[in-house]
Order: sequence, then C-alpha cells, then structure tokens
Amino acid sequence: MKPKTNLLIVEPSDIIRAGIESLISDDQFALLAPLRDYPSDLPQRLARLQPDLLLLNPTLIPSPARMQLAALTQARPSMAIVALVYQYVEPQMLEGFKAVLDIREQGSHVAQKLRQCCQSDQESANESYELSDRETEVLLLVAQGCSSKEIADRLNISIHTVNTHRKNITHKTGIKSVAGLAVYAMLHNLIN
Repeated sequence: MKPKTNLLIVEPSDIIRAGIESLISDDQFALLAPLRDYPSDLPQRLARLQPDLLLLNPTLIPSPARMQLAALTQARPSMAIVALVYQYVEPQMLEGFKAVLDIREQGSHVAQKLRQCCQSDQESANESYELSDRETEVLLLVAQGCSSKEIADRLNISIHTVNTHRKNITHKTGIKSVAGLAVYAMLHNLIN
C-alpha cells in the first residue's frame, strides 16, 4: 500500500477549505489540521508537522513574500508548495510556487493537479540537489547582478556553460528569479 501524502491547507475560508477537502477525499491524501492564517512560526510548524504538500493562499503571505517562501522551502525542502488562488495575484508573487490551483478549475482536476505535484517531487527526490562548487560560484555572481557574459569572462568559461550552470541551479533550487537566487544565497550563508 502506497503511503499517504500529508497535505496542509493554509486558507481562511471554511467554505473553500471544505470544498477542497471534499474534492480530494481519497486514499492518497492525509489531511493535516488546516490553518486559517499564516502564522509567524510556520517554518517551525512545517518541520514539526512534516507535510508533503502545502496548499497556501498567497494573499496571506507577509512581505517580503519571496523570503517567506524561501524560508518555507528551507524548513521543508521535500515539500511542494501550491498556490491556492481565487482572486487576482501578482504574477511575480506566484513564481516561488510549484503550481497554481485556481478554485474555478473542474473538481476532477483539483486532486489530479495535487497528485501530479507530489509525483514529480517523489520522482525527483532521488536526484542530487546539492550545488557543485562551480554552480555555487555562478550563483554568487548571479546574486551580485552579473550577466552571463560577465560570469563567463570572470570564470574563463563559455556563455553556454554559464547558462547550463544557471539551468542546473534553477532546477536544483526551484528558484527562477535573480532576486530569489540572491535570497537563497543569503539564507545558505553563501554571501554576507
């Protein structure tokens, strides 16, 4: 028997939480006690609760949102974070999420989308997510605002190699933006 996926929902609306819970009530998900708001100690709670999947209303995240998402990812790296959306949210705010679940989606798609997030995380769990020394060098230069050409010149490598390292960094960290990579570098004590 396949182990259940621990799901934590952070959403203030009882109606929306109950609707999602009824749509995913199958043997694959184990629902943890939901949270109505974004508590300041959420990273510590994640370490204690051990959810595999976090369904989070992005409008609840305090500023700066990217740093909050990076802290959540650091607290539980194997957890997929899915944005629960039912109103307009700035596109750049959704960049740190694994997926976006719009409540207007068909009911059958909700559970399917959540399952896909978990499956892709489980499939990639066997991959190495530790940055190589060269990737760390590239990350630091990206965090300092250097372009790919500047990085190539400084490290005496081709631009193509720099871009390959950047793709690997994005894949391993799950972070696409330069600002997000800078936060990642700070959180991992790679820069002051």
